[in-house]
Amino acid sequence: DPHGKFFIDPRFGIIRAKNQLDHETQSVVVLTIQSQLGNSPVYSSTQVNISVLDVNDNPPVFLTKSDKVTISHTQPPGTAVYIAHAEDKDSGLNGKIRYSIASKQSSAFSIDPSLGVVNLIRTLFADEQREYTLHIAAEDCGNPPLTSLLMLDSLAVKVVILDINDNSPSFTSLPLSYVMEDVEVGFLVHHVTAKDPDEGRNGQVTYHILSGNENKTFVLDKITGLLTTTQFLDREIQECYSLTVMALDDGSPALSTTQVLTIVVLDVNDETPVFLKQLYETAICENQDPGEVVIKVEAVDRDAGLNSLLQYEILPETGYEKFKINSDSGELITTASLDRENQEVFSIKGIPSRSSTTQLYLTVLDENDHKPLFAKTRYQISVREDLKEGSAILDLFASDEDDGPNGEVTYALIDDTFGAFAVDSVTGSIVTTKQLDQETKSQYTFRAVASDCSTHLPRSTTVMTVSIEDMNDNVPKFEQSCYKASVWEGQTKTDIIQIFATDLDSGLNGEIEYSILSGNENSTFLIDSTRGILATDAVLDHESTSYYRFTTSHHLVLLASDRGTPSLNSTATVLVTVLDVNDNPPVFISSEYHIHVKESISVGSHITEVSANDCDAGANAEITYAIISGNDRGHFRVDGKTGSVDLMKTLDYEDTMKFTLIIQAT
Repeated sequence: DPHGKFFIDPRFGIIRAKNQLDHETQSVVVLTIQSQLGNSPVYSSTQVNISVLDVNDNPPVFLTKSDKVTISHTQPPGTAVYIAHAEDKDSGLNGKIRYSIASKQSSAFSIDPSLGVVNLIRTLFADEQREYTLHIAAEDCGNPPLTSLLMLDSLAVKVVILDINDNSPSFTSLPLSYVMEDVEVGFLVHHVTAKDPDEGRNGQVTYHILSGNENKTFVLDKITGLLTTTQFLDREIQECYSLTVMALDDGSPALSTTQVLTIVVLDVNDETPVFLKQLYETAICENQDPGEVVIKVEAVDRDAGLNSLLQYEILPETGYEKFKINSDSGELITTASLDRENQEVFSIKGIPSRSSTTQLYLTVLDENDHKPLFAKTRYQISVREDLKEGSAILDLFASDEDDGPNGEVTYALIDDTFGAFAVDSVTGSIVTTKQLDQETKSQYTFRAVASDCSTHLPRSTTVMTVSIEDMNDNVPKFEQSCYKASVWEGQTKTDIIQIFATDLDSGLNGEIEYSILSGNENSTFLIDSTRGILATDAVLDHESTSYYRFTTSHHLVLLASDRGTPSLNSTATVLVTVLDVNDNPPVFISSEYHIHVKESISVGSHITEVSANDCDAGANAEITYAIISGNDRGHFRVDGKTGSVDLMKTLDYEDTMKFTLIIQAT
């Protein structure tokens, strides 16, 4: 009992609880009890197992207070949409949880009381209700039961119904519309409308004309559905249009509906009546009684309805009072007896109630009396040499005051352009016909001519000067890829060689700067960046060069860079040979040679061989040997080339026991 929750009566052995017990903290307590008789050292012990029985003192608790789930409204009944979960610290029935929906916004959901699974009862529709909020409560099975609502704790689950594109648009506008034929262009003919019960993009409708508008007479705004005219209407040409209109939603996949919209063009009295004949001729006998039918004239009107009903009348003129005309039928009837001797010919003009007029247009026919004229007599332009073949560089324009074919100007080039340019004979656009190269030719001068169909008028010419702007498209090139040069050792600030590179570009693009790229790690050399003169910047030593490099040459990589943007460059190598100067004396391998020979050695025998080294090269390092002291009696001889010392006279120990020879290497 480390926490002191129990105490025991030491005389009667009654165990009592000292503090309140908590089944959830400790459900089993094992106490070890010891009994002792008086002060006897003998005692006994036993274990008491105490089970702390659970009391239903903890209500169920949800781990989260709210949640959200989205489902498609196509889910069938019985689909599980959510699983609620609560925890109860009690055990047994006190900790067993039953779930329920505390408040329902819809009878579309049910919950499994044991598992907490929320199921659909019926099919849902997004257009019916988009969101449902379910308040889920948890209750344990204790006695009495505890519920999460006692702690003001319930789980609010928001169920969002997602819409799918399962509805096609349906037209709400009528399939028939009327419009007068005299309306202006842009007149609103009809408002096409359709509805789609889907939501969001699934319910956004656009409108399109599928057929019946081949002449582009109408335009339909795909957003607003407003149908307007793009041309003047003429009922006499077409009095009815049948447009197949489509309403398309923005769903995926998109759904559509079509409607045949009939547009009836209503007539306007805009047509002038026209007689079937321009001249009617007939004859009638004189002295006939009044009321004789002379002739029937007839006119037609392309209008419809009342607009096409005609009435005729006679225009006042000499003798017109002797006739009358049936205003409806067009029959001409005499009103008096005619007398040929009195008047032989009548000229009667009749018109319907709406007259027509004509206009005379006098057109002056053109004569080709003007030549084309260029806007300028000389053009000076500059173009980049990196233009692609076929690029336009200038649009020529010459004006001609004549009309029709006499004013149609054609263009041509009449000088040699070296195959670099051509002109469009109709538009006057001058284009390149090959890749230009400023280095090959920096300027072109040629003439362009403008002509019309005249054969006797002089043509107009203009002078074209096209300057080619240089681009940095040529890499500097060395005269040689590899140069060889030599310099005597021991010299400083000595010019060695002048290298030279060329660049076909001009200006900064052709200005070359020289530098040493590699091989000059010890800064032994320097180069004039402008003139390309390579010189020594330190004293050269033939011997040290050959010692460290095993060669007497320096291998330099030189760089020639132009000043264009971007800069172009090339490299060349220079092999600088350091020539030897005889500045090193020979040095013997050993400064002294100690030789022991017997006096009985025969004349001509090889005594020893001396050797010296010279750091110089060539003839400067070729050594000759000579005895310069100690050989007064000529006992010895040295080979001048090999340094071999030989005996020339018999030796006598008793006469001379030691010779000291001084040998010189030269």
